[in-house]
This record gives sequence, structure tokens and C-alpha cells, in this order.
Amino acid sequence: MQRILVIDDDASVRSFLKRGLSFEGFQVETAENGEQGLRMVLDRAPHLMILDLMMPGIDGFEVLRRLRTVDSQLPVIMLTANDAPEAQMNGLNIGADDYVVKPVHFDVLIARIHAIQRRMGGSISSLLRFDDLQMDVPAFSAKRGTRVLNLTSREFKLLQEFLEQPERVMSKSYLLNRVWDEDFLGDDNVVEVFMSQLRQKLEENGEPRLLQTIRNVGYVLRIG
Repeated sequence: MQRILVIDDDASVRSFLKRGLSFEGFQVETAENGEQGLRMVLDRAPHLMILDLMMPGIDGFEVLRRLRTVDSQLPVIMLTANDAPEAQMNGLNIGADDYVVKPVHFDVLIARIHAIQRRMGGSISSLLRFDDLQMDVPAFSAKRGTRVLNLTSREFKLLQEFLEQPERVMSKSYLLNRVWDEDFLGDDNVVEVFMSQLRQKLEENGEPRLLQTIRNVGYVLRIG
């Protein structure tokens, strides 16, 4: 599971982002100021940082400057109410990967996070694992234990969605939007068909079920 560190002195913003990002399948840690955030990064670097610009003590610019002296690769999204072009240019020049203006539109933030992951060539999530399931995304291969899974491209995309967000309950409409093409004209019953096919392949040798059904809600990848 990918870990995101949110550094912001506003408790309501930290709470809002933690709830939303956790729902999206991320493990979220928070810090209320720059000093605390830097200590957390040095102790255990996250996969991505969301960094507020205006904070008491050391501000976001200084946090980013100090971070880049020890870690040049950690993706950083700067978060601020200051939408002045000069501030954005300053943040990007210091080493931010992106810049999101408050108030935060959560769907936009998620899209920016995914865009950063794509620019990194999938290095964060190219190899996905859960229990005895393993998927190598670039190689288009998947295994259950040592058994190679013979998946269609649609089944592969469907399983990838669950492996990228284990423990998250996904509705049929969500999966339809994520896995099928925009011009798909069928209904969401097609998801049930593909889920049944995928389960048969995952449990072909009597393995325990990992793709669970939550009645009237959707599906989730979890044990038991």
C-alpha cells in the first residue's frame, strides 16, 4: 500500500485529506508543521508528500529546500491558498512536482497524484502483491502462488484495480468507469460476469477466495 505524508498546520485540512486519501486506498500519515514532517520523512520516507506552503516555523518552501538536499526523488505536491504565478514558479523551481491551490477539489488532487505516478513510469506500483497474488504490470503477467494466471486484457485490468487498492470496497459502477472504455454502451451486469470469470481463474486449484462480494455494495480484495 502506498504511503502519503500530509504536512499542513490546518487540522481540518489534515482530517479531510486523511479521510479522502484513505478511502482511495492510500496509507496516510500527517504532520502539523514542517519540523515534524521532516523528522517523519527522515525516519521513514513516504511514497509521496502533500506539503502546505504557508505554515508557522519553517514554511513549505524551506521544507522542500531541506528535503531536496537529502532526497531528490520523493514526489511532492505543494498545497496552498496562494495562487500567484510567482509562488507556483518558486515551488516548482525548488523541486515540487506539482502545485494544487486551496480550496482543494479532491478529484483534481487524486488525478494529480495518479499523473505523478504515471510520469514515474509506474515505479511505485508496477509490481503489485496481495497475499499469494502477484502482478507485474509492465510485463502483463500475474501469478497466484507459483501458478501463472492466463488472463484476458480486461481481466488483467480488473485484477490490477483491486491489487492497487486492496481492502477498498468498489461498486460495479466504479469498476465499470475504471476498467471499461468510455464508449461502452452495456450495463453494469457485465462486471458480474467478469468477476465470476476472474474468480474461477484465481481459485482454479481450490485456493481461498480473495475477491469478496459485499452484498448490495460491491467487491473487495481481502482475506476471509
